[in-house]
Amino acid sequence: MVKKVIAYTHFHWDREWYKEYEKFRFRLLKCFDIVLDLLQQNKIPSFYFDGQTSALLDYLEIYPQKKELIKSLVKDKRLFIGPFYCLIDEFLTSRSAFTKNIEIGLETAKEFGCEDFIGYFADTFGHSACTIPILNSFGIDKAMVWRGCGDIPSEFTWEYKNNSIKTVNLIRGYFNDIFSTNLDINKKVESLKSNLDKIAEKSGETLILPIGADHLSVPLNLDEQIKLVNEQLEDYEIILGSPFDYFNEVKDNFKQHTHTGELRDNSKTFILEGCYSSRLDIKKWNILATQKLETAETLTKENKNLINHAYKLLLQNQAHDSICGCSTDDVHNENIVRYKKIIQIADSIIEDFKIKYKKTYNQNEIKTLNLDNHNSEIIFESEKELPYQIINTKKGFPADIFYDINKIPITEDYTDIYTYKIQNQVQNDNDSDVFISNNSLGNSKIMLQVKNNSVFIGEHEIKLIDFIDLGDSYNYGLKADDKGIFANLISSKIEFEHPTSCGLKLEYSLETNDFNEKIYVLATLNSQDDKIKFDINWKNTHKNHCLQFAIDTNSPICETLSEDLNEIIKRKFNPEYNPREHLPQTKGLEVMLNNAPMQRGVFANNVTVVTQGITQYEVAKSELRLPLLRATGTISNPHNPSRTTPAGPPIETPALQQLGENSQTLWISLGTELQTSINEVYHKYIVVA
Repeated sequence: MVKKVIAYTHFHWDREWYKEYEKFRFRLLKCFDIVLDLLQQNKIPSFYFDGQTSALLDYLEIYPQKKELIKSLVKDKRLFIGPFYCLIDEFLTSRSAFTKNIEIGLETAKEFGCEDFIGYFADTFGHSACTIPILNSFGIDKAMVWRGCGDIPSEFTWEYKNNSIKTVNLIRGYFNDIFSTNLDINKKVESLKSNLDKIAEKSGETLILPIGADHLSVPLNLDEQIKLVNEQLEDYEIILGSPFDYFNEVKDNFKQHTHTGELRDNSKTFILEGCYSSRLDIKKWNILATQKLETAETLTKENKNLINHAYKLLLQNQAHDSICGCSTDDVHNENIVRYKKIIQIADSIIEDFKIKYKKTYNQNEIKTLNLDNHNSEIIFESEKELPYQIINTKKGFPADIFYDINKIPITEDYTDIYTYKIQNQVQNDNDSDVFISNNSLGNSKIMLQVKNNSVFIGEHEIKLIDFIDLGDSYNYGLKADDKGIFANLISSKIEFEHPTSCGLKLEYSLETNDFNEKIYVLATLNSQDDKIKFDINWKNTHKNHCLQFAIDTNSPICETLSEDLNEIIKRKFNPEYNPREHLPQTKGLEVMLNNAPMQRGVFANNVTVVTQGITQYEVAKSELRLPLLRATGTISNPHNPSRTTPAGPPIETPALQQLGENSQTLWISLGTELQTSINEVYHKYIVVA
């Protein structure tokens, strides 16, 4: 029996990756011109525009005269756009950003007349189950996925927390460029048959075949090629259509298989987990910009257009090749410029709110507006001399003057701006319970001690370990016999002692015959707080390595809780699994790690860690390990021992080595619920001073 193959034309469009945004847009203009011509000539019945509207808007910014043509094609169900604004990574973004991504994407798509939507995740690096209820909330009941599916069949129901979605597993992926090659028709038939045979193993009587690839135009004679191929294919007939034709054809098949939870099985497809620790500087910018923007959005109803503009900048940076840190140095430099713009917008909205608040309530004294109702450490700026701990001083214009449109800042207004810290939980010095010495600090809830040149929180030892990394931006390149180099503690001393807080400075030495680096860790603790904060600073002088912060939980870690799209999810681990003993030898494989992505925190065996831009953790027996730096030098290393085929071009990226000054911040508590700790660290507050 001849099986029907519903093929759809598309291209996967990275707005930036191994070339900068404007260079890829130049290619987009040429590629999409061809698509529009083919649609007008009825050479192809429809085109699926990669599930995102941002690339379409990029095109129309240059060719606005094509808007009416595009609208007519969309309304005629020949051009499918949305529901997303950008194809952002599912694990490295907040719920507010992911939701805003759909909200903006749907609004744009519906303006063009699009009514049919699929949660299209053709190339994201594994799939978060937390996306399911978000898609459901927008009335989207279909999804298409690829990476991380393992042996799941072509059609399945994907479930999470009483939510479900009809999902298509793109068995052979979205990448099929056979019709664009210079092979003769016999070779193309041979290649297609091999591919379709593999798809058929996990499909019913109808197969789905994407035709397209990254930044690839549609062949001008595709219809003629398909006709010639069909004449030689004995078991299949290729019919050009759309993904919606396929969903309709197989609508009764989804109930035959159900999968619950995330999709991160890399036994059949790469999930490229090294991306979650690549360019951690970009991850820190993302966390800061997201937090500021969410705070600003909470404060205003009249700046919706400005908020949406800032979110678009954020979402452009959260595309999977940008936030994942697997693009060129120039691309990531542009990312940082966008993050700075987002922060500028958010800060402006926040300062404007503070000025209006003071005028409305005639506020002359300091007032804290704690938006999440959490008591915690408060840091704010003011030009006034106030009776609080000063942690920094700089020159600038007072916000009251700069943001008042009826005033002009003049030279005489340029003054000292103080950064203050207040511990909101402690009303006066008599309530303080902190204590410190040259080898310890603590309070009634938690204690850090230096014993025998080792550092402990309670009974949990803390270590700094450096491993060789033979990988790239996509994958941590493990060396089979690498045992790691441990940093040695060489000194500890009181850094500061304040009535309601204290700081202990720890100095480590990371030394081999090739380098000697000093790592400085400032451990700080506030009165009555249950979290010790670690500010880690060092100058990285060597290449191709991964520096990790490890805390021993004192029993094998079989289960973790971590944050994913602002939900706390549970994962199971085999603590005895050592990936260095399972490096792949066969082409097309990727090593399975004991790693997982996280958003802002992880909990294991009564130990809670909250981070500020560290977005991955590893389980190693009883140790919970977090990467402080993963330094490599290419987008894709063809000799990466953890992945036996390339994942991208071998372009050198010197900045990926992150030589020079580096820093990370994290908080550790014992026995504290993860969500509570995250809320306390990331609480939104506004200080009116």
